[in-house]
Amino acid sequence: MRLAADRILGFALMGLAAFIVAQSLSIEVPFAYDPVGPKAFPIGLSILMAIFSLVLILRPGPEGDWPSASVMLQLGLVMVILIAFAFFFVRLGYPITAVAAITAIARLFGARWRAACVTGVLMAGASYVLFTAVLEISLPTGLWFS
Repeated sequence: MRLAADRILGFALMGLAAFIVAQSLSIEVPFAYDPVGPKAFPIGLSILMAIFSLVLILRPGPEGDWPSASVMLQLGLVMVILIAFAFFFVRLGYPITAVAAITAIARLFGARWRAACVTGVLMAGASYVLFTAVLEISLPTGLWFS
């Protein structure tokens, strides 16, 4: 059964890669953004996704066991946290939502409150500096930091 599941996932990811490439090609920027343009990053990731999809289709992994119910619940809660992060990202700003999401995920996987909070603050701060200062990508700061 796993062999079929790997191949089905490979074909689905191949279709997703093709969709992303088609959407990326329709991006129009009215001014000179940079020499490569905003299309290169999603197209490059789609090419990688297509290559790994081919690996799943041509060489599926051995049949394995499904995760336990508790692991599936944890993964589902991680998805809920990430969806909430995406929803509140612009409204509350990156610093607040990143600290909350990282802290919640750390707690979900067994970190103590203090360690989870310290990790959330450090990772959110480091990633904010990386994006804004190093990569020069502006992130929303929310109403509290404006």
